[in-house]
Amino acid sequence: MNEQYSPTGFRVLPPVVKYLLIINVLMFLATFTLNRFHIDLTEILGLHFFKASNFRFYQLFTYMFMHANFEHLFFNMFALWMFGNTIENIWGAKRFLVFYLVCGLGAGLCQEAVQYIQYTTTLADYASVNMGGGRVLSMDGYLNMMNTVGASGAIYGLLLAFGMLFPNAMIYLYFLFPIKAKWFVIGYAVIEVLSGFFSNGNIAHFAHLGGMLFGLLLILHWKKKGTLYDQPQ
Repeated sequence: MNEQYSPTGFRVLPPVVKYLLIINVLMFLATFTLNRFHIDLTEILGLHFFKASNFRFYQLFTYMFMHANFEHLFFNMFALWMFGNTIENIWGAKRFLVFYLVCGLGAGLCQEAVQYIQYTTTLADYASVNMGGGRVLSMDGYLNMMNTVGASGAIYGLLLAFGMLFPNAMIYLYFLFPIKAKWFVIGYAVIEVLSGFFSNGNIAHFAHLGGMLFGLLLILHWKKKGTLYDQPQ
């Protein structure tokens, strides 16, 4: 990286990272507080499948500020601070925020696309779904259960950006094993692809890949324009 792009006044907690951390923590606390009053923020703000009756367009934005549990929140916020502080110091607040939101929105759109493929190939011809144990849900009730939450898509975009900006920087896996950022990113991408096709868990692996894909496209666009390191005022 050329010297002219070196950050000045490096901040350990730059403003956008700081406010994203605060917002995510506040939303997590609000979720559990309002549950006591039978208000389910996850249901309202999480991202539902677009064919479900409780889908709203704003969920493509709000879902990335919701988290399923403390572990989910902690690891996403730790990664936001770990990678985001360096990237924001390089890019500036506005460019960093644009990148973060584009990755999050892209992840949500990819998740919707994958769910649509699953729906058309396995569910579209059914009026209800047998959940086992004598429990049968209407198709709409089943689709409403397809709820995605978390900042992981945006975080995976940041991970990709870090690997592209600092490919030879050393990352310590589990704080012990050094690995270059470029191999770390490639490894995570491969794991997500394999998990997406072969895992039956509740993790939105294709949303993670969507965040990386949209992040890659945006970085390539900025590179083509020669504005990758510009800091918009």
